[in-house]
Amino acid sequence: MSADRPPTIDPAAALRWSRMAPAASPWLHEEVARRMEDRLQWIKLQPQAWANWEPVRGGLQAQALLQARYPQARCSLIETQPVRATVAAGAAARPWWSPARWTGGQVAVELPADASVQMLWANMALHTSAEPQALIAQWHRALATDGFLMFSCLGPDSLRELRGMYRLLGWPAPGHDFTDMHDWGDMLVHAGFAEPVMDMERITLTYETPALLLADLRELGRNFHPARFASLRGRSWKRELEDDLSLYLSDPAESGRLRLTFEIIYGHAVKPAPRLKLSAQSAVSLQDMRAMLQGAKGPAG
Repeated sequence: MSADRPPTIDPAAALRWSRMAPAASPWLHEEVARRMEDRLQWIKLQPQAWANWEPVRGGLQAQALLQARYPQARCSLIETQPVRATVAAGAAARPWWSPARWTGGQVAVELPADASVQMLWANMALHTSAEPQALIAQWHRALATDGFLMFSCLGPDSLRELRGMYRLLGWPAPGHDFTDMHDWGDMLVHAGFAEPVMDMERITLTYETPALLLADLRELGRNFHPARFASLRGRSWKRELEDDLSLYLSDPAESGRLRLTFEIIYGHAVKPAPRLKLSAQSAVSLQDMRAMLQGAKGPAG
């Protein structure tokens, strides 16, 4: 990691993808979100307000699961692109005949005020950011004291079969390098979070044909590596790519289906009460004083 951004992410490519990514939830993102939502059963705090960072790409089915878990909580849906904001608003709208329209918590596409939510949910977004530390700091600002962050992202072992094939063929890397979970933990602490808990698992997908594998990868993202192929390739190269995928990624244990591994990192951290450095004469704002006093009394939930 550099001081500001991962060393193998081209910021222009990452920005272009953030604008052009389909307004749909990939299957893998939904599956990861389902597994992460199941972990909420171990957290006692029941948020009165929570935020979902880019729910359209992160998983609209997961959004429904979270609303069912916290039916009375206000939810802020944060989308950075207008097209996906429209999709998020439509998915969150409750039909006029639904009792939840009047009895449940409000759901709105909005950027929450600083220190206004008790949970921030960010599924499969962090690994696509060219400035992840700035993004983590933004999540930290949105959370209230004693609020918590739940996030997931791809880890460095993702696409290991594809990366190995590209190395053997002498091609540039098929994607940027993904950050290790220990580095994410360090960045969380640097941003002001406390008690980060990081873990990971591997999900192996198999595909019947190279075309299906490539279609899945196109839905998940693009190659942000600065040293990626500098120009477009033609149809003959695509045929060569598909032939190589069939040769190098075929798994005899899976009846010859093509194998691809994804490392999924899960992270959880708490925003603690602010710690002020005191000198002989120190000025403490009323807001910080209230936060420290509330922290001394212990969490409300």
